[in-house]
Amino acid sequence: MDNLSKNMARITYEALDSKKAEDIKVIEIGGISVIADYFIIANGNSSSQVEAMVNEVEERLGRAGYEPKRIEGVRSSGWVLMDYGDIVVHVFSKEDRLFYDLERIWRDGKSVEKAELEKE
Repeated sequence: MDNLSKNMARITYEALDSKKAEDIKVIEIGGISVIADYFIIANGNSSSQVEAMVNEVEERLGRAGYEPKRIEGVRSSGWVLMDYGDIVVHVFSKEDRLFYDLERIWRDGKSVEKAELEKE
């Protein structure tokens, strides 16, 4: 994957982590799909935490010069999808994450650890 999308994934991971997101997963899907290079999946424990996570991702990526193509879902709902083109961010409530199980659907993608995102 190119450094642009990797940088976006790193910024997103850090933003989610700063808001105490649970079980942040980065899945490299560029080799199996044209949708994006990375899916980033995380969940919060309450609607206010989900909203805070979405706001933090949007703010940090915006400061880095990245604007979303679209954001779907209500920030206080159980699932917000943030499409940045090269990356797609899924912020869930715990219950909705278990229900939709995107990790299973995208299991052919490569799981990426935080340390890998920090390498140049």
